[in-house]
Amino acid sequence: MNKLTVALSLTLTVTLMATGCKTSSTEKNQEKEVKASIKSPVRFNSDSAYAYVKRQVAFGPRVPGTEANLKCREYIVNELERHGAQNITTQTTEVTAYNGDRLPIANIMASYNPESSDRIILLAHYDTRPWADSDPQEDNRMLPVPGANDGASGVAVLLEMARQFNTITPPIGVDLLFVDAEDYGQASGFSTHDDSWGLGTQYWVANMPYASDSLPRYGILFDMVGGMDAKFHREYFSDEEAPKVVDKVWSVAARSGFGDRFINKSGGAVVDDHVFLNRAGIPTIDIIESKNSETRSFAPTWHTLNDNIQNIDPSSLKAAGQTVLNVIYNEIQCKK
Repeated sequence: MNKLTVALSLTLTVTLMATGCKTSSTEKNQEKEVKASIKSPVRFNSDSAYAYVKRQVAFGPRVPGTEANLKCREYIVNELERHGAQNITTQTTEVTAYNGDRLPIANIMASYNPESSDRIILLAHYDTRPWADSDPQEDNRMLPVPGANDGASGVAVLLEMARQFNTITPPIGVDLLFVDAEDYGQASGFSTHDDSWGLGTQYWVANMPYASDSLPRYGILFDMVGGMDAKFHREYFSDEEAPKVVDKVWSVAARSGFGDRFINKSGGAVVDDHVFLNRAGIPTIDIIESKNSETRSFAPTWHTLNDNIQNIDPSSLKAAGQTVLNVIYNEIQCKK
């Protein structure tokens, strides 16, 4: 899936959209209060999020076209329905992977506070890589990755947030997007095969349910947010295309007690689903562990059979989920 690139060859040509509102003096005072003290009416439940990870892993590897992938898709839809999401849609198609494999895929989308014209989008991928090509044991490298962190963790955060949105309606519109076929890309030659990754997102971008004048104000991608003692550095493309969103999220994290998890330093460049949303004009950032203290890039379990439930840290899920909940529930709605 996500490739940490050394040569930053990907050129993004979209002009950065504004991520803030034109605020009145009253709204500016509210913003000052938010800066002084982050308060949220909802509390992210790390045990609930961990259970969501565990349930997905129990299906088996969610490789596109497999029964496990289909079961996971149905599970996500059922949970969204249970948590009061509206406008739940499943976008199905068939895409061709870099190696010629034809993949039946499905992207899932849902909304909260659909009446609001001021919207943001949160996303994660639910598929898993078909090959553990980074496993230290050569015999394991053609086996599928369990995908507890790389896939299930981001989905788990979104589902727990959906549970909270159903309790207290967010002040702005929130769209949730669960994408397929993110992790079927070509591992060799990272900088020349960027478009072999994020196949589901690329299809979604080409068929977005938004008009050009009604795009979400910004987007946040969750990927590999459940690793042991995960640290989230500022990702390069996020900083290039949506610096105000990065500033907002990392500032809220610090004021929410998660400054030790959201490190205010560069974490390198990652080709991930957010790249394609940025190309489409939605300034989107990636919350991802990409500068692990041991590997200097992704977590040691990345693309190995050790990406399992035993290597999921509920406190990492909490840091990512509560931070973004705090961002959302302290937003001031833009008037359009």
